[in-house]
Order: sequence, then C-alpha cells, then structure tokens
Amino acid sequence: MTALTLSTAAVPGLRADAIVIGVAKGAASRSGGLVVAPGAEAVDKAYDGKLAGVLETLGASGAEGEVTKLPAPSGFKTPLVVAVGLGPEPEKDSSFDAEALRRAAGTAARVLNGSKKAAFALPVTDAADAGAIAEGALLGAYSFDAYKENGKDPKKGKAPLAEVALLGGKPRDRAYKAAVERALAVSEELNRARDLINTPPNDLYPEAFAAIVQAAGKEHGLKVQVLDDKALVKGGYGGILGVGGGSEAKPRLVKLSYTSSKAKKHLALVGKGITYDSGGISLKPAGHNETMKCDMSGAAAVFAAVVAVARLGLDVNVTGWLALAENMPSGSAVRPGDVLRMYSGKTVEVLNTDAEGRLVLADALWAASQEKPDAIVDVATLTGAMMLALGSRTYGIMANDDAFRTAVHEAAEEVGEPAWPMPLPEHLRKGMESPTADIANMGERMGGGLVAGLFLREFVGEGITWAHLDIAGPAFNEGGPFGYTPKGGTGTAVRTLVRLAELTAAGDLG
Repeated sequence: MTALTLSTAAVPGLRADAIVIGVAKGAASRSGGLVVAPGAEAVDKAYDGKLAGVLETLGASGAEGEVTKLPAPSGFKTPLVVAVGLGPEPEKDSSFDAEALRRAAGTAARVLNGSKKAAFALPVTDAADAGAIAEGALLGAYSFDAYKENGKDPKKGKAPLAEVALLGGKPRDRAYKAAVERALAVSEELNRARDLINTPPNDLYPEAFAAIVQAAGKEHGLKVQVLDDKALVKGGYGGILGVGGGSEAKPRLVKLSYTSSKAKKHLALVGKGITYDSGGISLKPAGHNETMKCDMSGAAAVFAAVVAVARLGLDVNVTGWLALAENMPSGSAVRPGDVLRMYSGKTVEVLNTDAEGRLVLADALWAASQEKPDAIVDVATLTGAMMLALGSRTYGIMANDDAFRTAVHEAAEEVGEPAWPMPLPEHLRKGMESPTADIANMGERMGGGLVAGLFLREFVGEGITWAHLDIAGPAFNEGGPFGYTPKGGTGTAVRTLVRLAELTAAGDLG
C-alpha cells in the first residue's frame, strides 16, 4: 500500500521524484485562459510567474484529467513537475470541490506509477481538502499485480507510487490528522475490496472468501460467524442453498459484527457475494460471463465497509451479512420451474436461474431483519437493466422510505460515488405473481431493475427502513482507468456505506 505523510517542507528543497500541482480553466469573467491553482505558488514563482503561459504552450488547458509534465525549475531538488487539470476554476470566494481534488490526485498518482515518492501541492483550504487529496492519491495509486510475474505489470514494468507527501496540510492539527487517517483507513479497505473483486474465481470461492473475512475479523477485533452448507440446510436458507447447489464450491453465509459501547443505533449491511456467475442452467451467452468474477462486488463492499468502520472506531453498531455462493450448471443445480422455500418461509418459483442474486440476498435480508436494526442497506451487482438505465458509472438507489433514499443519495454524492434515486412502482409487483409459489423471481422485462428491488422488499422485516443499491454498472470498469478509478474492480459503494455509518453514529441519519 502506498505510504502517506503530511509534509510542511518547502517545495524547492523537497526531495521527491515529482511535484504535483493543479491547473484549471479560467473563469469566464476573466481571461478564460489557464490558471495555476493554489498550492503551486512556489513553483510558479520559480518560473517568474509565467508557469501558466509555459503550460499553455505545452498544450495544457486545465481540463479535468489532463496531465502535463515539464522539468522542474532550476534550483529544485525534485526533477519533475506534473500539472494535472482540475476542470473549471471556482467562482470568486469559492474553492475546488472535494471530488475535483480527489480525481486530480488520483490521476496524478496513476501516471506516477514507478515513482518512489511524489509531493502533492494541490489546493488545500481545510482538513476536508487534505482528506480528499489523500484519498484520491491512495486510490489512484492502486494496482492489482498479484498474478503478474514479480508482482509487476510486464508491459509497464512499474510498481505503484510508493509514497505520497501531502503539502499544504497541518501535521499537528487534529482535524487534518483525523482527515488523513480516515482517508487511509477507507482507501486501504476499499483497495482490499478491489483486490477481492479482481481475484480469479478459482482462488476466490465462498469458503475462501469466508476465511479471508475470518482473518480480518481477528485482526480488527470483529466477531465473525460463518454458516457452512450444513448449517444453511439446518437453518432453512433455501435461497442461498438453491443458488449454490450446482457448484462443488459450497455456499456460505457470513456475519461480520462491529459493536461500540457508545452506539445508539444499529446499521445492517447486506452484500451479494456470487463469486462466479455462469447464469446456472439459464446459462449466460458467450461474451457475458468473462467478468463474472465481479458478481461478489456487493459482498466485498460490505466487508470492506465494516472493517473501515472498525478502524475508525465509530459510535455505531454495524453488522455485515455476506451471502456467498457460486452459480454453476450441473445435475444438482436449481432448474427453471423449481420452487425454493426461503429462510423467511416464503416460497419462490425460479423462472430464471440467472436471476440468482435476489435469491441469496432474500435469505440474508431476512436474517438481518431478525436483529431489528434501525436500517438495512443491501449492495449488489444485481441487474443488467440498471446498467441500461444509468450507464456504467452510476448506481441506482431504491428504498421503502423516500427520506432514507434521499439520505443515501446525498451520502453517495458527498463521497464522490455517482448514484441516482429510482422508484419502486407498485404495478410491477403483479408481474411476479406465481400460480405455484408465493412469488416468482422474475417479473416484467421492462423495468427489470425495479422489479428486482420490489422482490427484495418482500424479504425486509416489517417496520425496518431499507435501501437497495444496484451497483451493476460501476462495480467493474471494463474500460480504461480514469481519475482514481482503475480498470477492473472499483470498490463502488464502500465509501457510501462508511459515510452512512458516520451519519448514523452522529445521529444525522434517521
């Protein structure tokens, strides 16, 4: 993991491989040209106040994600200046928003792979800015090379940026220290989720995932309970057993608990953990299953969030439920037309075995409901329909309470995870009526993401506030990296869940 320090060193005498500065597009009321952002004053001074002109000559415009490299000025002990675009310059008396700083830091960290140390001289007006820059740099420096020879990408031959020195902060200020420590805990756990998502399914199957959670539980003082396939049979967890029945890798339900002596609220988090999804008997067509190792992204996010909450010592009780199974076709696999008796006692007619996520979540939601938490949030790569609706970078939020849905949406936007509130139209419930069972696992094709949300709502205990996050789009980035988001597993929803825990601890959520 990339090391992180707060530094007060003078820029000219700083020893590092590069100095990262910010540049922006000038406001319309001014010249409209390139603007050097605060934090880079010493660098600009060394260029006789002409740094903006030099960068413009090199083609820089200040656009978000743009990177321009140039030699450091004479007398600097650091050889390279990396100017990263922040987007439009803020209005007068305003500062750059946290997400702009986060993305700029992430972009710089990515392009500095192979460097031992980089100094980040981006705009810092308060502790929150320092935290955003730290988080962006740590997330941007991420690389998954566990399966590469010598732990490095053979094409690039570069290890991730080893150390980030954050300039402009106040190392002895409590607020700054807390912001950076929070960024470190959240980023390290989010990167842990990315590692899990990127791990191939021959190495990450339900039992292996459960063992990783148990090890983390011991490290961070968390209580971990694992229900194996025998315990699931005894408990009547028909949904998880049905989905996992076709695989030699048997399913698991993992409960991960963090408790605080000062807690007044209890938040339950439920994650879909399909370690590989072939579609089962309703086999996915070619071209749709190559990345299905990512179908446990919801469980990875819940796991990472609970550990992050523990590391932060928040005054809230948080329980994570990981519904782990591998969905495979075989003679013992659930078939279209089969009826499963769920943990809640309800029966479900399985019309499509590739709509399996809602089946494992249903059992976990009902298990979570038995503890009467103040709220439940489930996270899942649940439907392709949500990707069609919102694209590959935004996840959908559904809830049984409009105010709670709004609060979750605001938390997501605050931490920089694009999300959008979605409805649960009652008329779509009729499409899941079954002549054989209490409910079918499929309904109308149009609005399929909303149908899935309505199905899950059936398994939330009466009177419990609940939200469902369908992260199918942004959970796995099949395109090129951008900002602090890498190619592959992204760790989407970890930061939203941590923020919800913080708000719950502060009494500002429900």
